Amino acid sequence: MIAITDYGMGNLRSVQKALESLGAKAEITSDPQRIADADKVILPGVGAFEDAMDELAQRELIEPIKDAAREKPLLGICLGLQLIFDESEEDGLHQGLGLVPGRVVRFEFEQNGAEPKLKIPHMGWNALEFKKDIPLFKGIDSGVYTYFVHSFYAVPASDHVVAATADYGRPFAAVVASGNVYATQFHPEKSQAKGLKMLENFIGL
Repeated sequence: MIAITDYGMGNLRSVQKALESLGAKAEITSDPQRIADADKVILPGVGAFEDAMDELAQRELIEPIKDAAREKPLLGICLGLQLIFDESEEDGLHQGLGLVPGRVVRFEFEQNGAEPKLKIPHMGWNALEFKKDIPLFKGIDSGVYTYFVHSFYAVPASDHVVAATADYGRPFAAVVASGNVYATQFHPEKSQAKGLKMLENFIGL
């Protein structure tokens, strides 16, 4: 069973439907014991970093997620990628789960001559450039387009954990991999066939 962590933020049902379409048993849950019992865990999310961490704490999910990351495959999606890092600069400085060293910062763009500034949030399709081979990429070529919606991005303490980048004014970490932890800044469940292939690869871990 794959546990989809429910902490009141995110389009959980679309992730569940994508997994079920691939033949996986996926359960949306906020029960710490169900997360502990799961074969794999997904940490999705849409919204503000501080609110997300507060909800995880109130539901007593922080330690079960940390335990899961040590013992089984864990996949963070969108805000879920940001939460795995040490801290975020969104609306102040807030502590994250600390599963991967680094911090989350906001896109900031200066006006350059007559060229318009890039819009924030970064929204829409963008290409991935693979930096290392990981199981999520099996059967997928570098250059694949995936769907993003975000105003903040992760800056890992080490480039070694960056599995793929995308470019929006500057290259940024679009896929992170460290031990049992994988995370995508984009939404694989909204990224058509190639996004579903990544989820299928996660199921197969």
